[in-house]
Amino acid sequence: MKIVVLGAGAVGLTVAAKLSRVADVHAVARKRHADAVRERGLQMTGIWGEGAYRFSCSEDLPRAWQNADYYIVTAKSTDTEAICRQFADAIRGREVASLQNGIGNEEIIARFTDRVIGGMIITGFEWRGDASVHVSVEAAPMKLGRFPSGMDDAVGLLTDLIRKSGIRAEATTEIRTDLWGKTLYNCALNPLGALMNVPYGALADPHAWTIVTAIVREAYRVAEAEGVALPWETPEAYLEHLRTTQLPATAAHHSSMLQDLSRGRKTEIDFMNGAVAALARKHGLDAPYNTCIAEMIRLRERL
Repeated sequence: MKIVVLGAGAVGLTVAAKLSRVADVHAVARKRHADAVRERGLQMTGIWGEGAYRFSCSEDLPRAWQNADYYIVTAKSTDTEAICRQFADAIRGREVASLQNGIGNEEIIARFTDRVIGGMIITGFEWRGDASVHVSVEAAPMKLGRFPSGMDDAVGLLTDLIRKSGIRAEATTEIRTDLWGKTLYNCALNPLGALMNVPYGALADPHAWTIVTAIVREAYRVAEAEGVALPWETPEAYLEHLRTTQLPATAAHHSSMLQDLSRGRKTEIDFMNGAVAALARKHGLDAPYNTCIAEMIRLRERL
């Protein structure tokens, strides 16, 4: 089985490392990370295990890897279209899975191939150096499904392979629902944690929770307008799940958006709260909290 990971940052390199124990893997990554993987392997610490993982890695896609069984896109959402354009010839007609944040990535990938697998992953990855990643927290198993809905052998085979690599994974027939479920989590915690420069656990504070509650309620109204049936029937039901299950499991994690801002990089806000605000406008709805926090993150990007 040949698997190519495109846009391999902290998530992609770590997933590639795990998969390298059960499949032939090549990761396309930034030069400094690719060089480090070739020299000493991907250095992994944390809850997914510790050690050095060696696998094929470079800045480009060698010809020998242009007929892979699966391509997994793990780039920042802001780079999805550029990645698809760069590797359009390789991914056309192939199985392409997205393991990314936010909503809208699968729709972009679908312009380049009709074989799109949606993926949901709620796990904390933190850089500790070039090709060195610490896996800090995991709130739920990875989920994979044919996008926008359905199940088939290709999805099942990839799910089994990921599970054999040591990553908790489940197949689902309603991946769009799961992607929106993760987007609720990201919208509620990611930008607020970045703006306040605190780990997620600090957002249980009553003042922060007031903002989290408003963000979630707005997102629910937008999801309903989009025809998406969320896993939790009401905003209150999700907020209870967030407070009692997801937040404790990821309390020590620092927002990926905070990591981007600290490095002067563009964030994925347009695929999270920004996407919720844009869809709200499309449906004639108000989403002032999502709009406000998206604009605050955009301001921080400029500073």
